[in-house]
Amino acid sequence: MKKKHIVCYGDSNTHGYRAYDNGRFDEEERWTCLLQEQLGSGYLVIEEGLSGRTTCFDDPIHEGLSGLDYITPCLMSHEPVDLLVIMLGTNDTKERFGSSAACIALGLRRLIAKAAATTDCWRYGRENILVVTPQNIGREYAATEVAATMGRGCAEKSEGLAKEFRRIAEVTGCYYLDANEFITDGPNTVDYMHLTKEGHRQLAQVLAQQIPEMIYG
Repeated sequence: MKKKHIVCYGDSNTHGYRAYDNGRFDEEERWTCLLQEQLGSGYLVIEEGLSGRTTCFDDPIHEGLSGLDYITPCLMSHEPVDLLVIMLGTNDTKERFGSSAACIALGLRRLIAKAAATTDCWRYGRENILVVTPQNIGREYAATEVAATMGRGCAEKSEGLAKEFRRIAEVTGCYYLDANEFITDGPNTVDYMHLTKEGHRQLAQVLAQQIPEMIYG
């Protein structure tokens, strides 16, 4: 039986950043690995999380973080792809990008369009994409060390992503899930923007329930 390939394309919350010690959650804790375990041997869950990744913005401080630039080689590296899961947007709220929630959603739309245009990667010749709105940044982040580099207004912008991302998913024909509707734990109390261990578990659980219905064949 051919495994169904799921590419999880995201930022530090897909990579598994652990805020309390600047480490990484291990394979028994990351939502991607938990998703693999719950879906079983008929699936291959591919971790493509990069800390700092945006939908389409080039970061003036760190290179290589635009999701738009890497999406095509990523998908072609893992073809055939049955489902692309995109969970981005948190880093786009940084003050240095100067973007509203609506503009961040336009960046997501560009990313979706480029992924869809990478026609050779899709197992059945057509794109199949799930957009996940990440957990909101807690407003308490403003009193933490990360506020110095994140800048002002990040939490407020992140709170506006769900509405904008849902609209983009609808007009582009993507599946949609708002992590805020299912993750009840956190975010963590160190930087207020990364998933807790329990948050990873809850996200994996809901995705494992819904993803099988999204995949062709």
